Amino acid sequence: MSGGMAGLANSHGELMNAVYRRQRWIYDASRKYFLFGRDHLIAHLDPPEGGRVLEIGCGTGRNLALIGRRYPGARRFGLDISSEMLRSARKKLGESARLGEGDACGFDAGALFGEPVFERVVFSYALSMIPDWRRALEEAAGKLAPGGALHVVDFGRQERLPGWFRTGLAAWLGKFHVTPRSDLEAALGEIAAKSGAEVRWEPLHGSYAQYGVLRRR
Repeated sequence: MSGGMAGLANSHGELMNAVYRRQRWIYDASRKYFLFGRDHLIAHLDPPEGGRVLEIGCGTGRNLALIGRRYPGARRFGLDISSEMLRSARKKLGESARLGEGDACGFDAGALFGEPVFERVVFSYALSMIPDWRRALEEAAGKLAPGGALHVVDFGRQERLPGWFRTGLAAWLGKFHVTPRSDLEAALGEIAAKSGAEVRWEPLHGSYAQYGVLRRR
């Protein structure tokens, strides 16, 4: 990683630590009311027995814990740029998952986890908090094993919801440095076209959320 990129990663990590230093204690209890679609993603993850599952932006480890319960044969890994959130994740997951601190836009999976590629890679409401989110998507797609799949869930376009709701939600999310990615579907399609991968996409909860899968051939 270049000096400029490293500086951006460090500053973003500091920002995320500042946001979550106190919030991490109530994160799981509060987010269940508006981070819809996370359990939908987990239900459709379907990793092979012994498959490697990497969550980028794993936060408190909530999703990795549920993935472990639903797919006990999966090997779980988590990456986050916030050392504060990783403290919560390590407490929740113990030795059941391997966790590493790093930038989603550029990380050495082999050095961090001892695994260069994964059968499943997951983004769950993380891309809306990553400044260079397109680069993060490309980085994740490059970490897929042959036949592997990248699963993404995040805030949707919300075009089917009332204007007052969209305006209010955007203002509230902005307080937490969250920016919904309205062109996420197109970005995933562009990455798939370059690599010959397949993409499946669907809006969730009246377009409140969006869920997509990029599957490597």
